[in-house]
Amino acid sequence: MSANAQVPVVVLAQGRTKTEKVLIRDWVAKNHRGAPIADLGGDTGVDTLADDTLLVPVRVTWLSVSSNSRRPTELLAHLSPRRPPGPLQGPLLRNSPGRAGVVKGEPATVGELRERFAQETGNGSSFATFVARAATVAVDRSERRLIGDRYKVPRQVVEQITASSRFRAKIEELAAKLGKSDAEVLAEAQEALNELVTVQSPAAIDAFRTVLSPMHSRAWKVQVDTSNLDRLRGLNKEKALVFLPAHRSYVDPLVLAEVLHEHDFPRNHMLGGNNMSFWPIGPLGKRAGVIFIRRASDNAAAEAIYKFALREYLGYLTGKKFNLEWYIEGGRTRTGKLRPPKLGLLAYLVRALQDDLTDDVAMVPVSIVYDHMQEVRALDAEQGGAAKAAESTRWLARYVRGQQRMSGNAWVRFGEPFSLREALAQAGEGPAQLDKVGFKICDGINRTTPVTSSALLTFTLLGSHDRALTLPEVGRVLAPLLDYLDTRGIPRTDTEASLREEAGLRKALDRLVAVGVATMFDGGPEPVWSIQAGQHRVAAFYRNGALHHLVARAITELALLQVSSKSVTDSSIAEAWAEAQRLRDLLKFEFFFPPTEQFRQDVLKELELLDPNWESQEGPDAGAKILSSSGLLLAHRTLRSFLDAQIVVATALAERDPAIEVVEGPFGDQCLGLGKQMLLRGRLHRADSVSRELYTSALRLARNRGLLETSGTEAVQAARHDFLAEVTYVLERLSRIDRLEADLLEEVLG
Repeated sequence: MSANAQVPVVVLAQGRTKTEKVLIRDWVAKNHRGAPIADLGGDTGVDTLADDTLLVPVRVTWLSVSSNSRRPTELLAHLSPRRPPGPLQGPLLRNSPGRAGVVKGEPATVGELRERFAQETGNGSSFATFVARAATVAVDRSERRLIGDRYKVPRQVVEQITASSRFRAKIEELAAKLGKSDAEVLAEAQEALNELVTVQSPAAIDAFRTVLSPMHSRAWKVQVDTSNLDRLRGLNKEKALVFLPAHRSYVDPLVLAEVLHEHDFPRNHMLGGNNMSFWPIGPLGKRAGVIFIRRASDNAAAEAIYKFALREYLGYLTGKKFNLEWYIEGGRTRTGKLRPPKLGLLAYLVRALQDDLTDDVAMVPVSIVYDHMQEVRALDAEQGGAAKAAESTRWLARYVRGQQRMSGNAWVRFGEPFSLREALAQAGEGPAQLDKVGFKICDGINRTTPVTSSALLTFTLLGSHDRALTLPEVGRVLAPLLDYLDTRGIPRTDTEASLREEAGLRKALDRLVAVGVATMFDGGPEPVWSIQAGQHRVAAFYRNGALHHLVARAITELALLQVSSKSVTDSSIAEAWAEAQRLRDLLKFEFFFPPTEQFRQDVLKELELLDPNWESQEGPDAGAKILSSSGLLLAHRTLRSFLDAQIVVATALAERDPAIEVVEGPFGDQCLGLGKQMLLRGRLHRADSVSRELYTSALRLARNRGLLETSGTEAVQAARHDFLAEVTYVLERLSRIDRLEADLLEEVLG
């Protein structure tokens, strides 16, 4: 609404220093001569104003400008570029008049604000406080046109949430349920909100970026696929974005934040565990958009109130179109591939939608992968049984020291966004609804994740049957896999130094050697490369980041061996499809599979790639012949580690009295010991299968199949032996594919 001569005007000013107040008075004299100025930090007197009075909110905004000046005032101003200290503001403006200006927010009449006040709060709080909040938000919006969306920040959040009549009604319901007074529950909810709410000061955001940049800035050159960013920016005008990245490194949030900052996205509200709230991350993060979530409490009432506060906060943020970020795996991957999703925060967000706190949000899968990571060795040690190091200030100093050497590239890609409301509707009602949405998110992350050079080379060297390869041999073994990825349209990162060219291949191999994953022997006629002794789990970490692109092909190869003793007929193809479904079920806790029909189409496409004339093959051993003539076999290298881990868990369960409860921690230790022994006795293929994380996934499968029950012991024991037999049978077929692949390798190496 615009002012004219007949409408009374009051200017609501946010002038915090003498210089700023002078700027505001000059602006008012020019634009609203004679209008009174009310300080938003004091008594504005809005309660007594007539409904037709126009309120005009204004603020002085300071801009950062590049300057080569060595004046002390300029140098000191850079310590607080968003708002220079009061004594410096006058000299700065004299030297650089463009450094500050008055920004006007969208005006509104007192009557319009009274209507909004009644609708949003039910007249249950102070009208003057409501007007002050509305004025601040209006100026924030205008200010972002100057400083960019990257500094979109929420203000007076706790007051806004707790002032609503809807919130107070929910407090009454929760109090009745918990048997507490309304006042007690309200006080605890306010305390939880004060703990959760992040301030997001622009100055603190810049300080946070500066202080923590040594954790990542020297370690990687960030490569961003920007093809989806314009679409996301347009979508963000309609609804909040929820960024859901894969979690490989402690620095994932820092890398993503820098990417979004550089492309002028508002800073995310990043949700993470309070294990990272130590100094300096905690104090700075609290003011820079990090929401530190406390661990679960044994006090049921306190836990219920805290969850209610968190749900209300998420609903408030998304309703105001503030973007969120969290890591759906709940922690960093220990194996290089996605972990199973943790659905707690998703459940809170869904509840916020159901309570109409927000209309909808756009879920954005995000892939972040690295050529190499110094922290992989710590993750490897944990898989071998070592305890996880506790995060602390001393830990942070050690981590920063380890990040001062260049490790290659960090690759950031944004997947296809989707509506959370639509995804819930597609998933249908029922207990599996959240699981389906979680799987959709993880599938979206996987689909957008590129295959790195380190993944391709570790995949090649780990599958070389413990044979060191020359540079030309690595190239010849790798070529069919590159052809396959290109045919499938799977994104790769080897764009700067192509692995099809000798120079690019040598550079990538030398980098693997430099980080200690591979070793080169150059004492013979020509250099040869192999995996460094004792580094198989580290190599597998990099390899596993690409396996989700290969798993459908691997399952198809195994299923084809079901028809290896007969002609390929309609009935045998049906049998092979049934086997593909059984394998999918066996691996459902290791990989994220698309819906059944999409998976069926993926298998049919892989059959076409294996042999376009597969339906016309006749004669005995037809399936094996198709595999032998394909030129590329992936099943053994893709699946062996996971099935070797399953055979360890299946063996341990088969030898255990079913009446004795299986406790995950001690049972995991038992599996580690058994796995190491089986590896030494040649019953496992490689050391990377001896992994606590892989045993945990296999145990989840066993629990899903009812193999951990302590009642009905005879039936449970029989089911455990069936599980062992099933995994053994699959491993026998994998071994056959391994032999076929060894023959192909001999042909390639010639």
